[in-house]
Amino acid sequence: MKKLRSFALNERAQAGLLKELLEREGIACLLRNDQLSSALGEIPFLECLPELWVVDDEVYPRAKLLLENWLNGEEAVAEEWACPSCGEQHEGQFGACWKCGSNRET
Repeated sequence: MKKLRSFALNERAQAGLLKELLEREGIACLLRNDQLSSALGEIPFLECLPELWVVDDEVYPRAKLLLENWLNGEEAVAEEWACPSCGEQHEGQFGACWKCGSNRET
């Protein structure tokens, strides 16, 4: 198990978002110290910071690259597409037609 990143106490939401991003890519990971902010003062504050860890060391480089790309805004932007059923034009981020409900062809 390897630590990918530590977060400030006010970045707990971002930590959860990044964990979910990695899990959608099939990378097993976990958040440590996520709920320790209530223990501030009882234990050193540096030990209370949320941390994102990758379970499998072999996927660590891939996970690190995915996080860096996402944090730097280099996530691929899909091109516009036309619905194969009704011809309606859609922006790239949509996976189904709003008009007829057909799925986007890959």
